[in-house]
Amino acid sequence: MRQFLFLLVSLLSLRAYSQSATPIPVKVVIVTMFEIGADTGDRPGEFQYWVERLPLSQTIPFPQGYRNLRYNPEKQILGICTGMGTARSAASIMALGMDPRFDLSHAYWLVAGIAGIDPQDGSAGSAAWAEWLVDGDLAHEIDPREMPKEWSTGYLPLRRTKPYEEPAQDNDFMVALHLNPGLAKWAYSLTKDLKLDDSETLQKMRSAYRDYPEAQKPPRVMMGDHIAAMTFWHGKYLNDWANDWVKYWTKGKGNFVTSAMEDTGTGQSLQWLSAAGKADVNRYMVLRTASNYTMQPSGVTAAQNLTHGGKEVGERYTAYIPALEAAYRTGIIVVDKLVTGWDGYKNTIPGN
Repeated sequence: MRQFLFLLVSLLSLRAYSQSATPIPVKVVIVTMFEIGADTGDRPGEFQYWVERLPLSQTIPFPQGYRNLRYNPEKQILGICTGMGTARSAASIMALGMDPRFDLSHAYWLVAGIAGIDPQDGSAGSAAWAEWLVDGDLAHEIDPREMPKEWSTGYLPLRRTKPYEEPAQDNDFMVALHLNPGLAKWAYSLTKDLKLDDSETLQKMRSAYRDYPEAQKPPRVMMGDHIAAMTFWHGKYLNDWANDWVKYWTKGKGNFVTSAMEDTGTGQSLQWLSAAGKADVNRYMVLRTASNYTMQPSGVTAAQNLTHGGKEVGERYTAYIPALEAAYRTGIIVVDKLVTGWDGYKNTIPGN
């Protein structure tokens, strides 16, 4: 009964918003992917720091999506938590983009979430602005035990007969999405000198990666491209695959640095919403911060590292809180810049 009443109230509120004469203006959409409990006051997920600190004080019912929206009416910033995985992110962003309650025609979209990081490129606690997003799911696959000996992987591009066969055919699949490079580099330029938090925990975590110089550096803001796949993969061989997969689909222009699950789904929805005049995919930014490494350090197996020696899987995210902090502290610099300079940025995308 309580669930029915909550749904009824949400639907009535949704109808009231939709009947509003003027759509709610939005300058920036903060896109997060998961939250652990409530929006405030408990162990944080990706959404909570934005809700508490920005703050996003107003709750807007969103029954057609994963979680209710949050809004700051003074700054005109909207927050969404899409749910984890490509399917949920695509569905949630499409639902928001088609919602008549909001004017998203000039909105900037900022993904701010945690990720794995390639120890060959960066360290735990770091933040990476992406220029390329690559989908890691659309493929043919055979078990590696059945693949020809000369193949490096049993994972094949669609419509190809061997790994990394040229030319890459991406017209129908949108495996690779090239974000607005000027906007990505502008966001990086604003944040590259930010000193991110370091700690004894992070130092201990990265000291295990003694054979990877980049993994041993303190956390920093960097540029780095992203692969999104619904399977949480881990280990040296799959890390090599991710590097090769990103290079293949970007024609050598991209470099795999971070790995998560959702950003190509969000990007696909924004592409179609742009075609419908509802959004502008050229205003899409992806910031991923490193909560863990995508492969094991020397001296342990991938299985041992994935399960942290048999302990609870969640215990391997020793950079979880630093990554959440890095996402907010880095992202808020860009958000504040857009809002305070809105007279110029409304019609002119920075970095173009």
